[in-house]
Amino acid sequence: MAEAHSAVAFGFAIDHEGVHINYDTEILHVILHSGVRNWRRGVQRAVNTLKCGVFPASLRSLALSVGAYNGIYLARDVYDIKLGSIDPSFGLIDVLRKHIPVEEPIQTVICCTVTGFAAWFGVFIFMKYTLRTLFLYKGWMYEARGRGRSVSWTSKFWFAAVRLLTMFQKPMLYSYQNAMPKLPLPALNDTMTRYLRSVRPLVDDENYARMEKLSVEFKNGIGRKLQRYLFLKSWWSNNYVTDWWEEFVYLRGRSPIMVNSNFYGTDAILIHPTHIQAARAANVTHCAFLFRRLIDRQKLSPIMVQNTVPLCSYQYERTFNTTRTPGKTTDRLVHFDDSTHIAVYHAGRWFKVPTYYKARLLSPRELQTQFERILSSEAKPDNGEEMLGALTAGERAHWAETRNKHFTSGINRKSLEAIERAAFVLVLDQEEYRYDENDPSELDRFGRAMLHGKGYDRWFDKSFTVVVGKNARIGFNAEHGWADAPIMGHLWEWTMASDIFENGYDAEGNCTGEMTIDPPVPTKLNWDLNQDAQVAIDTSYRVAEALLNDVDLRLYMHKAYGKGFMKGCRLSPDAYIQMSLQLAYYRDAGKFNLTYEASMTRLFRDGRTETVRPCTIESSAWVLAMEDKSTDNAERIALLRKACVQHQRGYQDAMVGRGIDRHLFCLYVISKYLEVDSPFLSEVLSEPWRLSTSQTPHGQTDKMDLSKNPNCISAGGGFGPVADDGYGVSYIIAGEDTIFFHISSKKSSPVTDSPRFARQIEKSLSDVRTLFESAAQKK
Repeated sequence: MAEAHSAVAFGFAIDHEGVHINYDTEILHVILHSGVRNWRRGVQRAVNTLKCGVFPASLRSLALSVGAYNGIYLARDVYDIKLGSIDPSFGLIDVLRKHIPVEEPIQTVICCTVTGFAAWFGVFIFMKYTLRTLFLYKGWMYEARGRGRSVSWTSKFWFAAVRLLTMFQKPMLYSYQNAMPKLPLPALNDTMTRYLRSVRPLVDDENYARMEKLSVEFKNGIGRKLQRYLFLKSWWSNNYVTDWWEEFVYLRGRSPIMVNSNFYGTDAILIHPTHIQAARAANVTHCAFLFRRLIDRQKLSPIMVQNTVPLCSYQYERTFNTTRTPGKTTDRLVHFDDSTHIAVYHAGRWFKVPTYYKARLLSPRELQTQFERILSSEAKPDNGEEMLGALTAGERAHWAETRNKHFTSGINRKSLEAIERAAFVLVLDQEEYRYDENDPSELDRFGRAMLHGKGYDRWFDKSFTVVVGKNARIGFNAEHGWADAPIMGHLWEWTMASDIFENGYDAEGNCTGEMTIDPPVPTKLNWDLNQDAQVAIDTSYRVAEALLNDVDLRLYMHKAYGKGFMKGCRLSPDAYIQMSLQLAYYRDAGKFNLTYEASMTRLFRDGRTETVRPCTIESSAWVLAMEDKSTDNAERIALLRKACVQHQRGYQDAMVGRGIDRHLFCLYVISKYLEVDSPFLSEVLSEPWRLSTSQTPHGQTDKMDLSKNPNCISAGGGFGPVADDGYGVSYIIAGEDTIFFHISSKKSSPVTDSPRFARQIEKSLSDVRTLFESAAQKK
């Protein structure tokens, strides 16, 4: 009925009495408000861009400068005030007067305005480039903080200078972008030295000597040429890594992105604010759009380190209205300027759900009505519609071919565009997800549902898909190419905090507030999928099914202790956990292996990630000491502290642009462009990461006080295994007494077992605790 109503919204007829125009006032109002909204967004974006462009100065200071010069000189001319030998323009106004042949007082106004702008612009340029120069200093990163430790005078002066330059204007989301330095290119010799040190505990003497020889040949040979080309790229581009990383690591991959690339996040499992699916979906949707509004208006504050140093914010741009489109050899990330709807999947059917009416975002109660209509709809899925999402879960080249063949015209193209142009995708699942302290498998099932679902009930190409269980548990699945996990983590943390603490629910579990309008009816998307298209969908599903059935996922909730005890040992919690993972892996595999920990390079413009290598000479020495019964606890603790210090140093190096792997990756890309082979680079880039780890960030918003509401923290999220015979481990330090571990591996591997590895992590954490408690008792 809604489609038919729209079809006759405007028309005209001609008869012997004249021209008769028929129109629907409601439709014209909607069109008018839509245009006004777009106009306002355009103006606001232009103003915000200007504000960010002049940071750390402000438009207010510009007005003050121009006004001051006009006031001084107009007062002098009108009241004949003598300024003596003091001339704030240093003679510039008198020079301008000779070249601007207009009458007074217009001449004075023009000359003072130009002079005031020139003075302001000079100060602005000085502040901008001074700030950029200050941000090049990274010495503060390496200075220990805490009890009994002091910051150097150099860093104190540096902090004071940065705060002084930025105190005049409150920063917007992108204010610091033009002041952020470029990612520095490490010296080739430094990278070679760090690389050889990182592989020393992984190989025997013979293989280490071989790698030393290969590295020397590379460094003194083709490496110099590759380094020169890379230096040119680093000088020319904002970030010498990011574009190639996005292209070659994400977009050119032809294997399925489900499990292999996409990551997931879960609910705050210790609380359950409502059991009504439509209500939770409405609140989360409403909060997500409020977060998008903050991004669009740049009212979201940039993440600051030490409340002084900004992290690059460019990744926020593609959080919403973004999709990954398949190609034969490479995919593309497509970002749409705006979207006023979301795409919803339920019971095998796809719906287009309007979220705005007359340029106003629908309230949570109005959105709940939208989702209730979908849940009660008796519409049947079109042929092939139920499993359509499997195309995004299978091989990329197959999806590209199918898209070009069946989705470039007609209703299929229109319906596909409704999904891809949506702000995001929301799935109203028919399954319930629970947390049962006595049944760990319930949490495992929840994680699997977020990681891959059934292989066809998620749209894996979308920037993110929100999943709402039948009992109102929520989670998400996110595509990785557009941004890294901290960006999605920020959105998720902000959304959950707003959902629980601000929007809330009434006594029955429904959204609060009243309906002021009858919201537009969701539209079921129609599909014309012939037999050939359905076969293509089934082909992708078979690939996805085999992949998801091979996932061995275990969510382990460690409640014996958390951040509080680790900090009491005067160790970095992250280093503490990483060393425990090294011990657990050695016990599980009987050897050391190359370990990946994700760090970030967002202290630089357009920064994304860098690799930290936690398996070091120091960490392996500590692990062997833990397994050697003849080593006493005092020595073990000393070795652990040394290993943690080295790990922290590696993490700091990665953050300040002194990492190993992105540099070698870019050198490898250049070698392929030049069509030259490097045995050293080929071997380095083919080394498998059998233990891939990442810490889920939290505390990126001040909307949630975890000290007062410790149960509100999310259980974190995870990802699939990187190597066929390895583990993927994501963890979140959930307050003072809890740590969540998301452990993935492949069932087809005879050497891995996720529940077994979870037990090894539990034992390692227990052994380290016992180590410190025994030492304390002796004292």
